[in-house]
Amino acid sequence: MISQLIRRCIGSLLILCAIAGVAFGGAKSVIRLQPLGRKLTPRQIAAVKRAIIAFYAVDVEVAPRLPLPKLAYYPPRKRYRAEKILDWLAPTVPKRLRLVLAITATDISTSKPPHKDWGVLGLATLDGRVSVISLFRCRRRARSVRHALVRLMKVAVHEVGHNLGLDHCPHRGCLMEDGHGSVLTTDRERDLCPSCRRALERRGYRLPAPPKEIWSER
Repeated sequence: MISQLIRRCIGSLLILCAIAGVAFGGAKSVIRLQPLGRKLTPRQIAAVKRAIIAFYAVDVEVAPRLPLPKLAYYPPRKRYRAEKILDWLAPTVPKRLRLVLAITATDISTSKPPHKDWGVLGLATLDGRVSVISLFRCRRRARSVRHALVRLMKVAVHEVGHNLGLDHCPHRGCLMEDGHGSVLTTDRERDLCPSCRRALERRGYRLPAPPKEIWSER
């Protein structure tokens, strides 16, 4: 009798938590930002943190800075392979974290047929626990330092979306839109589209209202 009551109470608590929108399932509601390399500033890291909190309503912690892994370096192009950074990062993710997002100012790349080495803004494991973003390409044709930073913030929201299970979105202006190798698509992106929001809600994630003024370049 007592055990049945306990099971009912636990079941009711889980239902209430789901209704209340306990994002990412309680103990794993923390995202860690992992700065890599020496070129990132505290302001840039703080801006990425702010964007993730605004869109996903999670706790975000910032880890001490680490050097870029030597095993990921690609000498022919003098940059770092993004998938090797993820492979290096994945075993280090504590169970208490939902995911780790690495941030660097250095150029990163991956394979994209027919290209053996293709420069990217970021890379994530789909429905996984690791991702990496780079400021390097966000600076291309940027109007200002702030404009490049806003782009980086959008890339962060995009890659975290992949970690939570979102694929690229066909809707123009959605933050999950595929850039097809161009940073310029980020300039028209403002929010997760209704379809992507519903997809996350079906997975049990309760998202806050779309943030206002977060993309201001002032």
